[in-house]
Amino acid sequence: ASGSGDTTIRLWDAATGEELSTLRGHEGWVSAVTFSPDGTLLASAGGDNTIRLWDAATGEELRTLRGHEGWIFSVIFNFDGTQLASASGDRTIRLWDTSNGEALSILRGHEGLVSCVAFSPDGDRLASSSDDTTIRLWDTATGEELNTLRGHEGWVSSVTFSPDDSRLATTGFDTTIRIWDAATGEELSTLRGHEGWVSSVTFSP
Repeated sequence: ASGSGDTTIRLWDAATGEELSTLRGHEGWVSAVTFSPDGTLLASAGGDNTIRLWDAATGEELRTLRGHEGWIFSVIFNFDGTQLASASGDRTIRLWDTSNGEALSILRGHEGLVSCVAFSPDGDRLASSSDDTTIRLWDTATGEELNTLRGHEGWVSSVTFSPDDSRLATTGFDTTIRIWDAATGEELSTLRGHEGWVSSVTFSP
């Protein structure tokens, strides 16, 4: 699945490259797309401040989630697809119930736009990154902020948990990738080599 500045989402056959369908509904740039873990749902979000849930098989729009007051940069499902987290330029993270589209909680604490969110593998914690140079860890059940990680010298653009839940990786405008202990928040290492903004990072399975 891909999202574009042309306001569409397109679904492709990964083996052949054939375009399977075009999903229309957003009224602005589509900046984020993600599949639910079981592959049945697709979530998209972007510049129209909405999140849309689609039937991944048919392309039918199932519901539109509204509440953010700024561009939505990131969306992600939890491990069983029952919750969705979103990160927005309105400085908030929101947790949503995917079965009915209701907002479960609003997490506030960042002093800048929130660029990325990631669930821990067990879904108990959420990590967020921001142009305020911090990474924040949250308890998804209570909404409590658990820790604030500092070290980047600019906008933190991406955050992700390792599959075993032991580490976090983050990237940013300071051209570095940083690896953190997910339990303690201790910075374990800094990877250098890029000569420009590092926009995205992921662990191998």
